[in-house]
Amino acid sequence: MNIRDNLAVQEVNQSLNLAPLWLPFTPNRQFKAAPRIIAGAKDMHYQTSDGDTLLDGIAGLWCVNAGHCREPIVKAIQKQAATMDYSTAFNMSHPAEFQAAEMVTKLAPAGMDHAFFTNSGSEAVDTALKIALGYHRAKGEPRHRLIGRERGYHGVGFGGMSVGGMTPNRKVFSPALVPGVDHLPHTHNLEKNAFSKGQPEWGAHLADDIERIAALHDASNIAAVIVEPVAGSTGVLVPPKGYLQRLRELCDKHGLLLIFDEVITGFGRTGSAFASHTFGVTPDMITFAKGVSNGAAPLGGVLVKKEIYEAFMTGPSEQIEFFHGYTYSGHPLATAAAVATMDLYDEEALFDRGKELAPYFEEAMHSLKGMPHVIDIRNFGLMGGIELEPVAGHPTRRAYECFLKCYEKGVLVRSAGETIALTPPLIATRQHVDQIVGTLSDALKAMA
Repeated sequence: MNIRDNLAVQEVNQSLNLAPLWLPFTPNRQFKAAPRIIAGAKDMHYQTSDGDTLLDGIAGLWCVNAGHCREPIVKAIQKQAATMDYSTAFNMSHPAEFQAAEMVTKLAPAGMDHAFFTNSGSEAVDTALKIALGYHRAKGEPRHRLIGRERGYHGVGFGGMSVGGMTPNRKVFSPALVPGVDHLPHTHNLEKNAFSKGQPEWGAHLADDIERIAALHDASNIAAVIVEPVAGSTGVLVPPKGYLQRLRELCDKHGLLLIFDEVITGFGRTGSAFASHTFGVTPDMITFAKGVSNGAAPLGGVLVKKEIYEAFMTGPSEQIEFFHGYTYSGHPLATAAAVATMDLYDEEALFDRGKELAPYFEEAMHSLKGMPHVIDIRNFGLMGGIELEPVAGHPTRRAYECFLKCYEKGVLVRSAGETIALTPPLIATRQHVDQIVGTLSDALKAMA
């Protein structure tokens, strides 16, 4: 696809009024001085409004796992929009919502039989936290404390920020964060684990901090622990061997619910439908979003074990069991996109395809060891992080400069703090991996 065939490029660039828009997670002044406008997409590539082709090395934003503008998904959305554009999920529903729930629960670990739909990962996390509190209350145990993890990212709702542990996301809002939240230590340790391939050997013992927190507050006051199986937005922190298993053991010991935030790791990113499968650890709840609809329409949700759902199903049958939901919960267009997406994952065996590419991706990633400024490389599945030595007094500058250099050379990577994150779509080939890593190598050399 050539965007010049479809758009008058100069007219697009000149007609856009950049002033009214406040972009999220973006240095707005820098962007508006040199805007990067995406005008089209297909499969592995974007087209810019300047007519240039951009290889997507980050699957949109960890979400376009099946590639851009896939025909079955596009047609499903078009058909649904022409049939019924909207239906409330309060006291009624529509077929695509039931179909999507059935499909996602079939992909989930055994026993996770129910799905509650939201519109985003942030909403999924806040929903899961509310379910955790409500579950214990329904059992006559009004537990109220929550445990997150340092450097964790769980979206931008106040609940998610509170259990999250990324300082820039918290510091401005700290007076209004949810009280009663503790944090486990993060697992990142350059001295012990730098340049590990896959799961690092050191760090499983860090899960034992649950014991300290349980002793401090009494476990009977703690409702849940929430972690990302692989911490994505903070720079791809891979769990040490045995770490997630230890979390499961300690949550069982103290009666705590374990929530896996799989907004990033779900739908093939680790070689399985969920990282829970890949690591062999079943939590009590899973939050999901992003890949469930291939990024084609906003959709998220929470998977829960049967016993959690049933704990709410008490009292008079006409009574609302869970006072929570969204105007767009289970939106017809979003769930139609999800059904088509999950069909596509199955038809093209994309989870297996990503798993097959992962070893090649790992070797390509670690070929960057020794490049200028590289102090660590981390990878798991089709997730990779290259950590760069920061510029003194200017945190994040070097990674952001690397992002810009790659963009100029036609490859989209993501700068996350001091880390360059790579998360290509599951349809990527070895040639795509070579282009991504080669372009990144050239950018790092140019920064020497």
